[in-house]
Amino acid sequence: MDIEGPETEDPKDVVRRGYDAVSRLYDDAYGAETKYAALLGDLCRRIPVGSAVLDLGCGSGVPVARTLVEAGHQVTGVDISEVQIRRAQERVPQAQFIRSDATAVTFEPASFDAVVSLYALIHIPLAEQPPLLRRITGWLRPSGWFAATTGHGAWTGTEQNWLGGGVPMWWSHADAATNRAWITQAGLTVEREEFLPEGDAGHALFWARRPAQGD
Repeated sequence: MDIEGPETEDPKDVVRRGYDAVSRLYDDAYGAETKYAALLGDLCRRIPVGSAVLDLGCGSGVPVARTLVEAGHQVTGVDISEVQIRRAQERVPQAQFIRSDATAVTFEPASFDAVVSLYALIHIPLAEQPPLLRRITGWLRPSGWFAATTGHGAWTGTEQNWLGGGVPMWWSHADAATNRAWITQAGLTVEREEFLPEGDAGHALFWARRPAQGD
């Protein structure tokens, strides 16, 4: 892996082009049909049927949006990649999908019972992550859940020829303690934190909740 790309290139463009190019390769590499089963089952036990859920960084819609729709929830997905959004619309037509930068999309306050963001925050510049977390808190209803994967160790850089797709990919991680502090400072209560191993490193999974009214 290389440390950071040219300063003149917007990292978000690298991310967008990367996922446009490797959408199907990504699903194959990470087992899209079966991954996150335990996490999604846990989420569905925490929220009532018919809940409004935001999938921030929804990818191709599988498995998160599809699983939640099949469980009776109302799902809105957001992704920066046009190819990912097009595939999500085809695969999960019951959900609503929006092609947008996660840091630019807007929703009304208290729009969602839960926000899920898996392996998406790690593609957002560090300086933009705390403001986004504060906005997510505002989008949640009181007692709403936030489930997200973040970096576990601090690192920013690129990988060339990601997944053999002929394109680079860019990531930006804070460490787990910093992510926990950012989530707390955004107004959420961290209920659980896990380490998710991946190769020689891994990610952090946070379950956090917006306080109930009056708390």
